[in-house]
Amino acid sequence: MEIRLPDQLLGAPMGKITKQLPLAPKLLSKLMHNRGLLLQGPNLRLHLFPREQRDFPPDWMELNILYEDEFTLIVNKPAGIEVHPSEKGQRRTLAHAVAAYYEMTGQDVRVRHIHRIDKETTGPVLYAKNEFAHYQYDKAMREKKIERLYVALAEGMLEQNKGTINKPIGQDRHHSTRRRVSETGDAAVTHYEVIERLPNHTLVHLRLETGRTHQIRVHMASIGHPLAGDGLYGGSRGVISRQALHGQKLLWSHPWTGEKQQVTAPLPDDISQALNRLRHR
Repeated sequence: MEIRLPDQLLGAPMGKITKQLPLAPKLLSKLMHNRGLLLQGPNLRLHLFPREQRDFPPDWMELNILYEDEFTLIVNKPAGIEVHPSEKGQRRTLAHAVAAYYEMTGQDVRVRHIHRIDKETTGPVLYAKNEFAHYQYDKAMREKKIERLYVALAEGMLEQNKGTINKPIGQDRHHSTRRRVSETGDAAVTHYEVIERLPNHTLVHLRLETGRTHQIRVHMASIGHPLAGDGLYGGSRGVISRQALHGQKLLWSHPWTGEKQQVTAPLPDDISQALNRLRHR
């Protein structure tokens, strides 16, 4: 990456110049050590995009790419695919599909997912394409500056038009893959707002303040409104065969410029069909 320095920084020592860059001290030190930061007259050259060994074997799958630039890749994950392997030797996850996409497009880049969504949940998954972007996105996640907005079909009729569920979530001791509301669990906050009321169901928008495993599913079940199709948490499979949960929107800031960005993922066919069946009952 090549940057032309502003007039006030021409001739300035490197220490003063680097203070103006959005680089973490650890990455800055690494760049300096590896001669990845060079000053050539008025231009500063940063080696932010080194060739890397891809860390997942490629498995070709059709990908719905919502956004891509030199720092970022956002993929709309379909239902039925895990974001990354959950056991040794597992193949055909989204990580393997992204590795195949990088290989096909000639990008020597490691697969770095910034967040996860459940196997049967659909929606955007954010990837960093270099170490700098990875650091910036991890920091943004910790500081809750990356926003994920979901839409879900819940069973029953929610009485309030909007509300907040603030209940800690922990592991279910009797079921290794389940989570439950638990006083000794981790803090978890979910905000919901009703979009549409349908026969025995409610379509809701959800915004997460925290990102606990199965958070939306556990929280909605805890208020007596499990997600349609979510057999693990008490939902029935009458209108859809998986949990009716979709990541609709992802909002983030560009790692270098700080510019606000967002993508919207279209509602998947099975949720659209479930809504149409309920609307015509």
